[in-house]
Amino acid sequence: MGYDPKDPLKDRITDIGPKDYKEFLPSVIKENYGKWLYHEILEPGVLMHVSETGAKVYTVRVGGCRLMSVTHIREICEISDKHCDGYLRFTTRNNVEFMVDDEAKLKPLMDDLEGREFAGGSKKFPRGGTGAGLTNIVHTQGWIHCHTPAIDASGVVKAVMDELYDDFQDMRFPAQVRISLACCLNMCGAVHCSDIAILGIHRMPPMLDHEHLDNMCEIPLAIAACPTGAIKPATVNGKKSVAVKNEKCMFCGNCYTMCPSMPLADEEGSGVALLVGGKISNRISQPKFSKVVVPFIPNEPPRWPSTVEAIKKILYAYVDDAKKYERLGDWAERIGWERFFEKTELPFTGHLIDDYRFAYTTWRQSTQFKF
Repeated sequence: MGYDPKDPLKDRITDIGPKDYKEFLPSVIKENYGKWLYHEILEPGVLMHVSETGAKVYTVRVGGCRLMSVTHIREICEISDKHCDGYLRFTTRNNVEFMVDDEAKLKPLMDDLEGREFAGGSKKFPRGGTGAGLTNIVHTQGWIHCHTPAIDASGVVKAVMDELYDDFQDMRFPAQVRISLACCLNMCGAVHCSDIAILGIHRMPPMLDHEHLDNMCEIPLAIAACPTGAIKPATVNGKKSVAVKNEKCMFCGNCYTMCPSMPLADEEGSGVALLVGGKISNRISQPKFSKVVVPFIPNEPPRWPSTVEAIKKILYAYVDDAKKYERLGDWAERIGWERFFEKTELPFTGHLIDDYRFAYTTWRQSTQFKF
């Protein structure tokens, strides 16, 4: 229908923005929207939500990956069509949730998921990631897509989760554990507030391709991109270029974003840092930022054995010593960071002293109040 100036919103069709998310909700969730009373975890990877109307939704959570083949996605859709009326949901941590509204549909769904395996025999849809256990790792793009990574993302996550697979399917931890990965300091993963964070870091300033820099880059944009003012214009061998003051460089990669002739990924200078103790939750204690506990581990593709071993030391020291409901950061603060390094058998150096305090004395960072 044509545009009616008297009623401009009538029959209006637009492609601006996504569709209303309520269009994609299963009918039982749409009908009980805002009426849910509580939920229970029936077993690892299986949840039951109960509405005030008596309606129930049974959810099966299975591990997924951030980068999926079209074939794998089609198989997920096939399962959803078969058991869940075509509905499913992806969590922020790359898990896949299948929802049914009848307990009689639950076991056939679980049996179907359990029976699907890759050619090598591993499970396509491992069930778990709920409660006081380990859920999937949220991560960034890594070598496959990002232009400034210091480490890979999917490869490191695969190596870590292969070792911690049993903990994904169990709920034996004192509290939930969230692991995140960001492949560079720009941190498009949640590494600043995770129980265990894997961070890719660069330690070398950008390399300068003076021969082609002026032809490939807008030099003023490259200079303006540096947050520390470490880049200035220069002439090298009669060609317009830039110079970098190495003492000022914070190895963020912003310059490479603007100028392909300034790469900073280096085989020896780029690697892994580990941070621990962050959380967003207000429960028991205030939200916390993660703290560096391992400043550098070399890149060791394809399985990153040193990184995996360090994470296991941290995780299992926490699991063996923490109290029930105690998050990793709460445990470390209770026993003291000196004891944390002793129990995890990690070396401590002066570089790990946390002296960057923001405005902790004046900022309120929590919804918790004391009267």
